[in-house]
Amino acid sequence: MNKLVVNAFIEKKIKNGIQLLDAHDFDDLSIDNQLIELFSKTKHFLGMAYLSQQNKGVGWFLSHQKITLDENYFKVLFETAKKQRSYYFQSNLTTAFRVFNQDGDNFGGLTIDLYGDYAIFSWYNLFVYQIKEMIIAAFKDIFPEIKGAYEKIRFKGLNYQSAHLYGQEAPETFIILENGVSYQVFLNRGLMTGIFLDQHEVREALVTHLSSGKKILNLFSYTAAFSVAASMGGAIETTSVDLANRSKKMSEAHFKANHFDLTNHQFIVMDVFNFLKYAKRHHLTYDVIIIDPPSFAKNKKKVFSVAKDYRQLISQSLPLLNDQGLIIASTNAANLSVAQFKKELEKGFGTQKHSYEALYQLPSDFRINKNDERSNYLKVFTIKVNK
Repeated sequence: MNKLVVNAFIEKKIKNGIQLLDAHDFDDLSIDNQLIELFSKTKHFLGMAYLSQQNKGVGWFLSHQKITLDENYFKVLFETAKKQRSYYFQSNLTTAFRVFNQDGDNFGGLTIDLYGDYAIFSWYNLFVYQIKEMIIAAFKDIFPEIKGAYEKIRFKGLNYQSAHLYGQEAPETFIILENGVSYQVFLNRGLMTGIFLDQHEVREALVTHLSSGKKILNLFSYTAAFSVAASMGGAIETTSVDLANRSKKMSEAHFKANHFDLTNHQFIVMDVFNFLKYAKRHHLTYDVIIIDPPSFAKNKKKVFSVAKDYRQLISQSLPLLNDQGLIIASTNAANLSVAQFKKELEKGFGTQKHSYEALYQLPSDFRINKNDERSNYLKVFTIKVNK
């Protein structure tokens, strides 16, 4: 087995509980897609990790002890993960949730989501992908109730993004429940499934107390899951805006799954910034504006970045908001801390009076590494605006 001596900075990170290994911390890495032993410069054994290039980082620290990556190793991890999510397994109101979440469950580079009777494995690097048969065998033993599984490839180098893995194939589309609300999902169309599971708690808040009697504007709406939750919570009108034309049909499917009349629900295919200008010209106003952009996106004319462009979304949304209205500002940018995100929001509000009502982060099924802020990537503020 390869041995690697690391500098004092990496040693300190490991001792502080950081599991994600960053490329810029290493001087030169010639080892890739291998399990390794880590040592300090004083030749003290630090633990075991694996190195494998991925979108974020170059590998993951695994254990301060010597370990063997075999089927039993993963069985122990999965059994623990399953017990920690007993609430979801016993719920009749939620049938889709995350059952394994990278370093939150002590093995970075792998997530597993359950959608009813089916599982989705996401591989984030080649090392994990290469041992997937071992991982799947362990999963089958701990989760025998799962009828079938799919995979998502979240690293570069393979010529496909999604595939059926084992067992029964899922219908092309089917219904899952979340907080008692129905959503239509699909498992084998690229990386998307029709819903982002990490927003459980925000959608629950829309159902329980944020939407009753309100007019809702949902920006970057994707399949309008927020709009459906708001409608279930008593919203009198929703407007969902997304640039992708395919999103409209999928959005309507969520509403139909809950037997909603579409009369008071609009689905607009348009660039969000263009819509904000249009809405201002036509004096459109809303009680709640939901802003949930991708961390980084581009169209033919503009490149959007949360770190530098979110302020524009806030400032351009304010003229559309009724007095005592609510802005729900969301980002999944892991490289932006809560404080940094709030600072960016403040630039958008300028002198406009406002108060922060609540902060939502990842729900309990998305277990996090409490020693690494990046692990808790989701940040959602609800902000009341006083005009």
